[in-house]
Amino acid sequence: MLPAQLGAWGAAAGHEITFVTQDPAQGRTQAAPLPGQVRRVSARRSSSPVVRFLRVDSWMRARAISAALHEMAAGRDLVHLHSNGLIIEVASAWARRRGMPTVLTLYGTEIWHYKRRWPIDPFTRAYMKATAVTFYSQRLLDRALSLGLKRPGLSVVYPAVSDSFVARDADTRAAWRRELGINEPVVVLNVKRLHELAGQRYLIEAFARVARRRDDVRLVICGTGPLKQDLEERASALGVTAKVTFAGLVANDLVARYAAVADVFVLPSLLEALPTVAVEALAAGTPVISADHPGGLELNEIFGDDVSVVPRQNAEALAERLADALATPRRTLPRTGTLVRDRFSAAAVRRAYAAVYGAVVPSGRF
Repeated sequence: MLPAQLGAWGAAAGHEITFVTQDPAQGRTQAAPLPGQVRRVSARRSSSPVVRFLRVDSWMRARAISAALHEMAAGRDLVHLHSNGLIIEVASAWARRRGMPTVLTLYGTEIWHYKRRWPIDPFTRAYMKATAVTFYSQRLLDRALSLGLKRPGLSVVYPAVSDSFVARDADTRAAWRRELGINEPVVVLNVKRLHELAGQRYLIEAFARVARRRDDVRLVICGTGPLKQDLEERASALGVTAKVTFAGLVANDLVARYAAVADVFVLPSLLEALPTVAVEALAAGTPVISADHPGGLELNEIFGDDVSVVPRQNAEALAERLADALATPRRTLPRTGTLVRDRFSAAAVRRAYAAVYGAVVPSGRF
């Protein structure tokens, strides 16, 4: 979402924005419209083992990326690179040859799974040669430093939370609960792709333990992915199918309603840099229970008691914390709303990136 947000903010400020991006991966939802001219390049790799071994497909894709950059990015004041992969490596080298400043934003997997490639490592070169590098979280930046990726121009800019995520009064929450077809007065929410790393099976197991002791609770899981059938079967085996809603892939404004009506948001992921979905829940006034991945630990440091942390892959510990939270339900503290506004609002993130851009563009016109 960040490239689209940055493009919208830049266009609103009167800047000319262009995008060079890859087609969505097979099986993924088509990307939302981008605010500016867009040139898409194919991310498909050859199915031929020989072609892949000889890296002919990489060479061909690199040529296509360079051609797109010539068409869309020539003469620009700044190139903003996002994450990693061939498109980033090619764009970094392309911009460097032309003396164009680059900003590289890292989201998580590039650093958590970083491994230097010898003798040539285009990603490390792009990282070291970027004019500035921003990270989605402080712990991600700390991890980069621990890997020996020390350099000037590093900063943390947190993800932006949509203004639709706002704390609501009790009457609005009750009305929305009815509109969403939720009859139970107590709601547990998870929003994440249904994937092994998201850890939803631990949440379902924990919820089943809680649901055995009370019949006024419902678990809502928003998202889709390869584990949908497995998770449904797990809920059935534990006897909680009637109390679990798999909402599927829903629009962000609907996620905001679920976040507002929930009594607690649970994020049992095995690994997160900075989970935006958890901050969205906090913005909607809903406390968070997180696994002890780096993102959860960082949110606990920022938001204190509104984000509690339990061990990863531990359904029993999660069940105990969930039972305690539901026994005395509450909304987030006023301090949390202030922190979300100061660090995670669209206005705050826009100001942060304007400062980064202004520092790397010679004219400082941002």
